Amino acid sequence: MRNERGLVIWLTGLSGAGKTTIAHALSERLQTAGYKVEILDGDVVRQHFSKGLGFSKEDRIENIRRVAYVAHLLARNGIVVIVALISPYREGRNYARHLISNFVEVYVKCPLNVLIERDVKGLYAKALRGEIPNFTGISDPYEPPENPEVIVETDKETVQESVNKIWQALEDLGYLSNDRISDAGFVAVRR
Repeated sequence: MRNERGLVIWLTGLSGAGKTTIAHALSERLQTAGYKVEILDGDVVRQHFSKGLGFSKEDRIENIRRVAYVAHLLARNGIVVIVALISPYREGRNYARHLISNFVEVYVKCPLNVLIERDVKGLYAKALRGEIPNFTGISDPYEPPENPEVIVETDKETVQESVNKIWQALEDLGYLSNDRISDAGFVAVRR
């Protein structure tokens, strides 16, 4: 497995919108096509190298800076990095965009009312009862991206449709090598 160049695919959106699910499905497809892939998931990042940070605006931006730096290091070494992080503030995402030369922002969009209905982890119910302070979308703001390269709408699309939309954008932007993939996303052997 050899990448021509690394890149960072930054999935941003509210809790429960589907960032992690999409990240894993996209990772699997990229790996099938021969790319080296790492996922930096928000929950895992918080446990391992952002432990001790709270949920103030300053701490959230510091968390984004740390993730962006690690993603930058991996990408410059030929890895496709998929970041699945709420990253609620434009300031933090803009920092990542300026640090990372091959950067694709994906807005994982889903209406708040749908997320409250889904509430897989029960976090929205707790936030609405005031049990979780600084909860993005309820008691803390989420600033949607102004010009993301891709918008997926998880209340209207299947996971596969969202992955296909991201895949198409990566092809259009020249990040996927046509000699290594077919339209189906499988390895294409060049003879």
